[in-house]
Amino acid sequence: MKNEPTPTKSTPDPRGARHPQARSWWSELKDIFSAPPARRPSKSIPPRARFSLWYFVVAMVLLFVIEGMLLTEAVHRLSYSGFKQRVRDNKVESIVLTQDEISGRLKEAEEIKGRTTRLFTTVRVEDPELIHLLDQHNVQYSGRVESQWLQAILSWVVPIFLFFGVWMFLYRRMGAGGSVMTLGRSRAKIYGENDVQVTFNDVAGVQEAKDELIEIVEFLRRPEKFQRLGGRIPKGVLLVGPPGTGKTLLARAVAGEARVPFFSISGSEFVEMIVGVGASRVRDLFTQAETMAPCIVFIDELDALGKARGATPLMGGHDEREQTLNQLLVEMDGFDSRKGVCILSATNRPEILDPALLRPGRFDRQVLVDRPDLNGREEILRLHARKVRLSPNVNLRTIAARTPGFVGADLANIINEAALLAAREDKEAIEMADLEEAIERVIAGLEKKNRLLSKKEQQIVAYHEAGHALVAASSPHADPVHRISIIPRGIAALGYTLQLPTEDRYLVTRAELLDKLAVLFGGRAAEELVFQEISTGGHNDLQRAADIARRMVVEYGMSSKFGPLAFDTKRGPVFLDGTTSGAKEYSEETARDIDEEVARITHETYARVQEIIVRRRDDLERLAHRLLETEVLEGEELQQLLYGATPASQSAPAATATA
Repeated sequence: MKNEPTPTKSTPDPRGARHPQARSWWSELKDIFSAPPARRPSKSIPPRARFSLWYFVVAMVLLFVIEGMLLTEAVHRLSYSGFKQRVRDNKVESIVLTQDEISGRLKEAEEIKGRTTRLFTTVRVEDPELIHLLDQHNVQYSGRVESQWLQAILSWVVPIFLFFGVWMFLYRRMGAGGSVMTLGRSRAKIYGENDVQVTFNDVAGVQEAKDELIEIVEFLRRPEKFQRLGGRIPKGVLLVGPPGTGKTLLARAVAGEARVPFFSISGSEFVEMIVGVGASRVRDLFTQAETMAPCIVFIDELDALGKARGATPLMGGHDEREQTLNQLLVEMDGFDSRKGVCILSATNRPEILDPALLRPGRFDRQVLVDRPDLNGREEILRLHARKVRLSPNVNLRTIAARTPGFVGADLANIINEAALLAAREDKEAIEMADLEEAIERVIAGLEKKNRLLSKKEQQIVAYHEAGHALVAASSPHADPVHRISIIPRGIAALGYTLQLPTEDRYLVTRAELLDKLAVLFGGRAAEELVFQEISTGGHNDLQRAADIARRMVVEYGMSSKFGPLAFDTKRGPVFLDGTTSGAKEYSEETARDIDEEVARITHETYARVQEIIVRRRDDLERLAHRLLETEVLEGEELQQLLYGATPASQSAPAATATA
């Protein structure tokens, strides 16, 4: 992958139209305090100097403080009795009477608490003799009526502003986003024509999906080529695939190849707790897109927004998410695809999407971005290997063969983990051993070197893993064993047996499934034979074995009792991993027969495994003792121990682990 594009707030309109993000001075002023971080100018654009009202407020406050401290004469605060005593002593020159206060001027300055001044003030007390006293000592006095309008206004306005200030602060802290004026505005990040630097050269392993999207790029580049015959661009393209396969990267590559503006937003960013905000954001997004056409609108994680309506009956069908979905359906129907607006969406759960979204006229195309095959994995590894330094002895074809089922994100993680391991040991380049260790980290987890097992537990683990390997070597349809280890890894794995298939497989026969069952039972059978006891180390093996046996009966029709019948549910959706959800559609008597058939298959397979372990007891002992000595056995050494010869190397292996 290349560097991520930098979002910008303004992109030149190819037709000269006014950009939807152009802001008036009033909008800029409002956003000074309320704009969320995502909507502020990108770091790639030099920030513009903008005037803030807070500068003026702070300057005025400082001015008043300085004036009060330096320019205003000091005033004594006298008690009422002290004031009357100074009147009797003929020290008061004049006073001003108000409703609540008496302020005046002394004939001579006095020093009180380190301050010298002639001005004083005191609290007015209801005193009928005061006027007579003032006249008696020739004190000039006058009255003044104070205006209360400023205090009345401040008593109402200040609390209101304080309340709204606290409310806005808490509102932004809770993540509601921006000011109230910007709630209905689309949160999509906008990338200009030249900002998206990702192209199809940065995408590998999904050639079929790339071929499907090339036509979209051609239409955005040269729409007249298709419009000449009356064709129109598909309104929507839905990218479907497991997580990590590169759906978002493909969408960016389409925008980078077409050189058009790119709107990027997640489905969860539409829905808010305030009713109507999601629908408003959808309208604003499509308004901006039509203004900047031709362009691409990419909605990631569409299932967060487009979940089938009525899926949550407790909400009554009128929740905010459904209103947002309705607005999206209306907008996709309303805009004209001839303007050059293409909607790309990505999801890894297409089975829960609303059927109205998937009909022609909305998402016209569904492009599967599947897990890469052997050649695809090699291309992805070579793509990510450009950024690191590899040793000449590294064979990426071999690494690709040992990572079946891995997606692009997993392969990128392997390259990165190998680089970190090599750097930790101060190597000059990444070696094959680093990549092998990185694969084991991803599959089985980190080595637990500090997890000390007792001698008895080490023996149990060694015989358990030797049993897996021995049954795999004795089963004609089982995958060859690549490595056996009794070093604890991950959270609960005390050991593992790594099998590598000879090629990518898309169909599995009944004999192969039965041999998979046999390999899973090999560890438990070895423990039972050697120690006359079983442990909890095989609980994961038993779970996987039960799942395979039940699928053989219920889904694959591989039962001799039921024949070509499948009892899988038809109500629940089919997920990307092949699992289903929904109620069963067969009777309780049939369910009992299914359980009996599953038990028969597992018991017969386990009996076959026990026969193999008993027959090859000497090989089991030899493997277990060798494991206790070295802790790790490679596939070639395993073959030498069993057959006394080194097997031919496998061309395209793949990895499955049992623990």
